[in-house]
Amino acid sequence: MSAPATPRPTLATPAPAATTSTATTARPTGLDWRLRFALLSIIWGFSFLLIKVGTEAYAPFQVALGRVFFGALALLTVLLVRREGLPRGRRTWAHLTVAALLLNTAPFSLFAYAELSIPSSLAGICNATSPLWGMALSLVALSEDRPTRRRFAGLGLGFIGVLTVLGAWQGFSGVDAKGTALALLASLCYPIGWIYVRRTLASTPGSPVALTGAQLLVSTLQLLLVSSLFTSAPTSFPLWPTLSVIALGALGTGMALQMQYGLVTEVGPTTAQMVTYFIPVIATTAGVALLGEQLHWNTPVGAAIVLIGAALTQARRPSGPADA
Repeated sequence: MSAPATPRPTLATPAPAATTSTATTARPTGLDWRLRFALLSIIWGFSFLLIKVGTEAYAPFQVALGRVFFGALALLTVLLVRREGLPRGRRTWAHLTVAALLLNTAPFSLFAYAELSIPSSLAGICNATSPLWGMALSLVALSEDRPTRRRFAGLGLGFIGVLTVLGAWQGFSGVDAKGTALALLASLCYPIGWIYVRRTLASTPGSPVALTGAQLLVSTLQLLLVSSLFTSAPTSFPLWPTLSVIALGALGTGMALQMQYGLVTEVGPTTAQMVTYFIPVIATTAGVALLGEQLHWNTPVGAAIVLIGAALTQARRPSGPADA
């Protein structure tokens, strides 16, 4: 996420988002922020359904490629309208290349591969573990994130939630281990990427749109290379999978970021980042209602435990000594 005045990304950013900005130029719109918050939650919650539909006709690398391409196209269009240029400097672009790999190319590809064998609802829940990974990593990599009892409790609770979702007491029966591992690995990429961003791009000048647009542009080139090496060009373009990939990129990876910047500017990062906790709920609902995915009691219960744990890992005292 970003902070209102001098925004910096944090480790609680939802998976579909990927921004490296340190300055925001988002402009308030006439639409009430609550409606925009709800719309953003829906767009990002439906991302996992769109990935699932996209993989019905396209290889996972191709789904990821379409996602970043149409996302970059949407943000570059905004830059064109604003007459704003892309960031400059070899060092900045070098850091953006690594950020694109960690925050877009790798996780988007991993989620697409994961959804070849696991339900979109499970992928959405795995995405919610990102703040848990982030808390664990930040304790090691970021000196300003001090451990507290509350945050450790959140990490432990989140781990219990994951085991509940996977049905650990049943020996993980009925769960595709490879697909689940890929989805969890995708969620791990985000906090690793954010740690890198905070260390290298936190003071880089430029608007969120310019930096994120550049990042998605680099990711497009990365995935274009990978797709050309490991996949064959599609021979047909079925309607619904194609529309799903376009929507996934233009809405979920492009324009939704614009809405996120506006929310952060208007209501602050704490409120704006709460969208993270609605994503798995919407992803599960969409998967069950529209794709006919099965839902057992342990899935929503485990997801709720994961979200509570994730919320605890992000909780901080305004002032005073840290928890003992």
